[in-house]
Amino acid sequence: PFYTNVFNPTEYGLFGYIYAYMAFMNIVYIYGMDAAFMKYFSLAENHKEKQDTFSTPFIFVFITSTLLSILILALQNPINSALGIPLNYSQLIYFVSSILFLDAIAMVPFAHLRMRNKAVKFASIKVINIIINLALNIILVLYFDMGIEAIFISNLVASAFSIIVLIPDIYRELKIKIDRVNLIRMLKFALPYLPASFAATVVQVIDRPILEYLTNVKVLGIYQANYKLGIFMMLFVSMFQSAWHPFLLTNAKEKNAKELFARVLTIFLVASSLIWIVLSLFIDDIARFQFLNGKSLIGEKYWDGLIIVPIILLGYIFHGMYVNFTAGIYIEEKTKYLPAITGVGALINVVVNFTMIPSLGILGAAIATLASYIVMALGIFITAQKFYRIDYEYFKVTRILILLLVSCGLYYYLYFNFDFNLLIKFIFLIGFSVLMFTLRVVNFSDVKSTFKLLFKR
Repeated sequence: PFYTNVFNPTEYGLFGYIYAYMAFMNIVYIYGMDAAFMKYFSLAENHKEKQDTFSTPFIFVFITSTLLSILILALQNPINSALGIPLNYSQLIYFVSSILFLDAIAMVPFAHLRMRNKAVKFASIKVINIIINLALNIILVLYFDMGIEAIFISNLVASAFSIIVLIPDIYRELKIKIDRVNLIRMLKFALPYLPASFAATVVQVIDRPILEYLTNVKVLGIYQANYKLGIFMMLFVSMFQSAWHPFLLTNAKEKNAKELFARVLTIFLVASSLIWIVLSLFIDDIARFQFLNGKSLIGEKYWDGLIIVPIILLGYIFHGMYVNFTAGIYIEEKTKYLPAITGVGALINVVVNFTMIPSLGILGAAIATLASYIVMALGIFITAQKFYRIDYEYFKVTRILILLLVSCGLYYYLYFNFDFNLLIKFIFLIGFSVLMFTLRVVNFSDVKSTFKLLFKR
């Protein structure tokens, strides 16, 4: 809402365009070394081994990130020309290369906090980072009348803050030494993340250029604005993912690890399903609610796109399942299968986009996102079960998924055929909640015992 009220569409589009490329470059800078660190840190048996496991990826990422940023600056003119960056914005590449460098070298220290269960410190740094970023955006844009450079400067300062705060942790754990054996096994584990992450990023962003190609920029703008309302579910899934990887690696050796992992999937689905039904039913009311002199969460001209939000939210649930199913891949070190799985997901996304957008418009693009996440979740499930079989609570999981899909279909039937008012929405919500219990998807004793087990961990 802030950017779209202070920047014109050309400036806003350029900002989004550059950050899309930064998303791909983030993958190159990290190349899965944060995941490799967490994997082998969980196996380290004493402080010396833990220091070696920390130092090797940190120093190596520091070196490679430095070289990549120098390369970007050395090739700044060809890069600006290739990307079509206007001459008056050519200086942005200095901010971009610096942000990429700082974010990359902070990844292993942040992963270290996660592995040590320092959730409060991890969250505090992240939250202050966001506050600094937001405050500087407002100050630089509103009071210093800066353009989109303010976005990059704010990001750079916030990233610098994070690495400065992490210096004591880095100093305490760092040994100026790269363990060659450690590095080789980490790279073998990490490098498959490069093509896999590229494919995953394709799943997230390829619908934009396809939609613009098949329709127009205005339709794309409406789609992007409403797609971002999926952030409420994305945040939940991201929080789950941040906790899940350290959790599964820490508990992998426990006798009841598989039972615990199965229970976590069920609880994740129950929680995300309740979030889905509430947001799906009331997101249009939230988006249209006016405050601050008639301003709303998104402008009135974008409201036609609210129809895609339930599908986007559902897609994030299947992405969360994908994250959960990676347990066996991590534990058994089978990351080499990830590129193929995410690659198929990316292919499905492209095919469904071209197939459904001509007839369904932005709804077709949303369905393409959902389809790709379903395929990826199914693919990772089948693959992981071959190497690390987990007997999930299929009775409950199946009923949750059926309830979700049937509710999604009923939602669109009511949306297109009736006056979908607040009374009907509340009846829908109550009915969904009651069915969660009557179908024996969840009961209070299950919730109580699960949280007791989790908090013991």
